[in-house]
Amino acid sequence: MALLIDTPVWPWRGRRWSHLVSDTDYDELHAFVAEHLGMPRRAFQGDHYDVPEELYAVAVAAGAEAVGSRELLQRLLAAGLRLRKNARAAG
Repeated sequence: MALLIDTPVWPWRGRRWSHLVSDTDYDELHAFVAEHLGMPRRAFQGDHYDVPEELYAVAVAAGAEAVGSRELLQRLLAAGLRLRKNARAAG
């Protein structure tokens, strides 16, 4: 069971963002985000949270495993928790 976060390199609205996922289940992910990052549930993007760069170190200190983007995606796919883009947009 692991929470994974990639490096904050994704630009959006003048900031850089990371992706935070669980390779176990969404409940683990929601609990971690609420307890350690204080982000609202509405920030959930269907299979991940976008985490602003200023919370990256907080997430890692709280136990998220820092990984590269490719590893994050591979592990999310292997866990069967990756949603296709059109499924995220619909849901």
